[in-house]
Amino acid sequence: MKAGQKFALIIGIFFFLCGVMGFIPAFVKEPTVTPDVANLGFTTGYGYLLGIFPINVLHNIVHLVVGLLGILASISLDSSRLYSGLLGIFYGLLTVMGLIPATQSTLGLIPIFGNDVWLHAVTAAIAVYFGFLVKPDLLEISTGQATNTPGQG
Repeated sequence: MKAGQKFALIIGIFFFLCGVMGFIPAFVKEPTVTPDVANLGFTTGYGYLLGIFPINVLHNIVHLVVGLLGILASISLDSSRLYSGLLGIFYGLLTVMGLIPATQSTLGLIPIFGNDVWLHAVTAAIAVYFGFLVKPDLLEISTGQATNTPGQG
């Protein structure tokens, strides 16, 4: 399994688990202040995952879908690179939207403010790296096998 495929699998599992945890009350802290939901029209399941990241039911569903897509994309090098590139663009856009007060509730549906902004930025940066910057060598492209270099097994 190539590095890009491992990234897609790991990030897929991470987001899938975040989506599942968002539905488990023990992992979601109730908000102590309500003004942060002023622009949020959909508040079902609203709270803070691990007490840090604002979420709601729709946010959890997005995490589940992004996670499942990552797990599925890890099957091949091409699909993992496509997934990583699209993930980088998607989360880069969410990062920018999370910085702008008028868009940080994604049309009132999903909270993407607060600590979500830096998490989205880190996710986007790593995904862009695996989606656009890491180039497989010719052997990987033609055979799907990585070249053996010293220190790799």
